[in-house]
Amino acid sequence: MNAPTLVQRMLRPLLVAASLVASAGLAHEGHDHGDEPAPALTRGDGPQRLADGSVFLPKTTQRQLALRTQLTRSGEHPVTVELAGKVVLDPASGGRVQAMNPGRVEAPAGGIPSLGKAVKKGELLARVHPAVSPLELGGQRAQAAELRAALGVAEKRLARLRELEATVARKDVDAAEADVRSLRERLAAIAGSLTQPEDLRAPVAGIVASASVVAGQVVEARELLFEIIDPANLRVEALAYDPRLAAEIAGAYGSAGPGQEVLLSFVGAGRSLREQAIPLLFRVDGGTATLALNQPLRVIAQTRSPLQGVPLPAAAVVKNAANQEIVWVKTSAERFAPRPVRTQPLDDARVAVVDGLEAGVRVVVQGAALLNQVR
Repeated sequence: MNAPTLVQRMLRPLLVAASLVASAGLAHEGHDHGDEPAPALTRGDGPQRLADGSVFLPKTTQRQLALRTQLTRSGEHPVTVELAGKVVLDPASGGRVQAMNPGRVEAPAGGIPSLGKAVKKGELLARVHPAVSPLELGGQRAQAAELRAALGVAEKRLARLRELEATVARKDVDAAEADVRSLRERLAAIAGSLTQPEDLRAPVAGIVASASVVAGQVVEARELLFEIIDPANLRVEALAYDPRLAAEIAGAYGSAGPGQEVLLSFVGAGRSLREQAIPLLFRVDGGTATLALNQPLRVIAQTRSPLQGVPLPAAAVVKNAANQEIVWVKTSAERFAPRPVRTQPLDDARVAVVDGLEAGVRVVVQGAALLNQVR
């Protein structure tokens, strides 16, 4: 056999390469790899956002971020509505103290009660001396002088009639006595109106929630001076912009912040619009929050209408760059994929995913906000 020529030795590597390329392009019978997308490639072994939007997160990083996942389950849950509310007085156990007339405040013997002090029903809180102008004071004094003069004349007339009791009719003596009594009572009323203070007493027993008065303060008529509440009997008022909601409420929760939840019971609804909304009244049944009068609350009302969805912690739902609500689904040991979802609130800490997520997948329920920041 002749030795290969120089040209054959030069072409042999090219032929071998061509045959390898051709064999790599051939697919097995019934398979076509040409239509399959190329797998997303990672750049090293660090956390990174891949081209398809998913995130590659090594196990060590998952432990550092304290990621936790949960297997989803679908079920029926009550539809909830979030309302804006505030703490108000209970009409049966709370009360307000107002001045009926303008005047100057005077402290009683025990002093003006401070905030948080327990008071009894009927306890004296303060006194208000009426404010009288010099013109009014002069008119009252002139009226009192006229009454004293008339009383003197009536008393002298009564004395003369009693001396002549044997010759005058009894009815004349009785009329003179009635005139004297009337003038004395009128004079006493005029004299008392000049110096008699107005006593401000507690209308109910409870705790002083607000006290906007000090000794010597000049107050106006109908000015609010004290508010007294029973901390064990408070109410929460919320505004509903759908009048039909009042007939659908099955239960409610109130939240004053993280870890400050209270259980509410629906009491009733108004039939008059206030700020284009229907006021709803709830009773505070229990909870971990220490509520204050006029404190704002988020009221989450549960209705009787069922809702089909996947319950998740509220922290599992985050926003993407397009401001869409998403959850992160664990697709493999170190891969997480975003899923756009639509949610409804269940309570202060949970939401129900009503669209975009099925049961039986693992969803990140802790650390989703940190995972969402991986780029």
